[in-house]
Amino acid sequence: MIFNSIQFLCFALVVLTVYHCLKHKFQNIFLLFASYFFYGSWNWHFLALIFLSTCVDYVCGLSIAETQSEKKKKFFLVCSIVVNLGILGFFKYANFFTESLQAVLANFGWQIDAVTLNIVLPVGISFYTFQTMSYSIDVYRGEVKPCRDFLDFALFVSFFPQLVAGPIERASSLLPQIKHPRTLNENQFSEGLCLIVWGYFQKVFVADNLAILVTHVFEKPEAASGMQVLFALYAFAFQLFCDFSGYSDIARGISKCLGFELMVNFRTPYFSKGPAEFWRRWHISLSSWLRDYLYIPLGGNRGSWLKNARNIMITMTLGGLWHGAGLNFVLWGFYHGCIILLYRAVGEVCAPLKFVSELKKMKWFGFLQVIVFFHVFCLGLLFFRVSEFSHIPILLKSLCFNFYFNPAFIRFYGTVFVFHIWLLLLIHAGLGREKEFFDLMRGHPFRRWCTFVLFYYLIFVFGEFGGDPFIYFQF
Repeated sequence: MIFNSIQFLCFALVVLTVYHCLKHKFQNIFLLFASYFFYGSWNWHFLALIFLSTCVDYVCGLSIAETQSEKKKKFFLVCSIVVNLGILGFFKYANFFTESLQAVLANFGWQIDAVTLNIVLPVGISFYTFQTMSYSIDVYRGEVKPCRDFLDFALFVSFFPQLVAGPIERASSLLPQIKHPRTLNENQFSEGLCLIVWGYFQKVFVADNLAILVTHVFEKPEAASGMQVLFALYAFAFQLFCDFSGYSDIARGISKCLGFELMVNFRTPYFSKGPAEFWRRWHISLSSWLRDYLYIPLGGNRGSWLKNARNIMITMTLGGLWHGAGLNFVLWGFYHGCIILLYRAVGEVCAPLKFVSELKKMKWFGFLQVIVFFHVFCLGLLFFRVSEFSHIPILLKSLCFNFYFNPAFIRFYGTVFVFHIWLLLLIHAGLGREKEFFDLMRGHPFRRWCTFVLFYYLIFVFGEFGGDPFIYFQF
């Protein structure tokens, strides 16, 4: 049951109707039942996994808080981490590491019969394992108190709007909202509806239409010219953003209609001037998770430049591996680690130069920085999108040595591309860094209703209702 389906819309309508007829305790029980039904609709066998993860972290959280021995605290923390990473590692990476080992040994002339398990990846496993694992770590650090109500904790793990693709919520934010009665006001409900419409616009109108252009190039890389690859990278950049940002906004919108507030996951990341700024504005829940639970424990920016570089490369490479069990994702993460270090080195060299300080004061220079980094990011997407690792050199070769202008191609693909992103860019320019879509909808009712009519028209007339799942469902 995916968000962009009639089944989900009916499900959400029933949940909202019944939910608001119940009192707090029964609301939580009903939401837990609805969340398990939602997750079980993908594959009911995987309910055992999410229940196991819930039980382990619930017991470990209580045990960490109740024991006085530091040694025992660490033991229960390690148990939580091992179980969560063990589940994630087995279901997501077992085949990858088995096949990689087989390929490496084959290079030395050793042929082995490795067992390919053909494991089905449970949807959303990367998200809810990180969420439950962060709970145990936060309890160990003393940043949150353990949840003593099992049903409340089970709802924290399985809350259906953000269960399969985030945002990855912290216990300090979501658990208190579950524990205490929620009051829904008209303004919050209105904001939720705005986010839902905005999310569907991004997913159905922008992302799914651009996906057609992207698939045409990346599924047949041998036939693509450099111009086609470039347009495909542009299209995929907006497809990926609108697909994931659209999901996050729908999730936040539904949550608002239920009286919950989830964290903002994107803040106009394509207006970033460099990688450090970008990762503070793109997939914020994962970026902050990797920072707090991996980068800082490794040492962060403390110590020498080499140690800091090591910490950045480890964090970004593992962040790439989190996205998928493939060498292309590892390379994508490694690429972004290198970009961060390159930008930092250039910044340190140029900082003392007077003319650089003067350039930074000019608006056109900031705009140029945004354009340059956007292209740097798009180049990295080539590693992210390929279906086979062997396609990377083919696409790079076309991009560098087979680049020629095709007026007919530019007229057709350029028109399709611009038609699907002009309104998106216009709205993002109005949003800036801090505003949200529902902020733009405040004000004169005529403007608000005209905007909604336009959005409904674009969604239902030009939207691609092929039932394509959200890209991050595979992660």
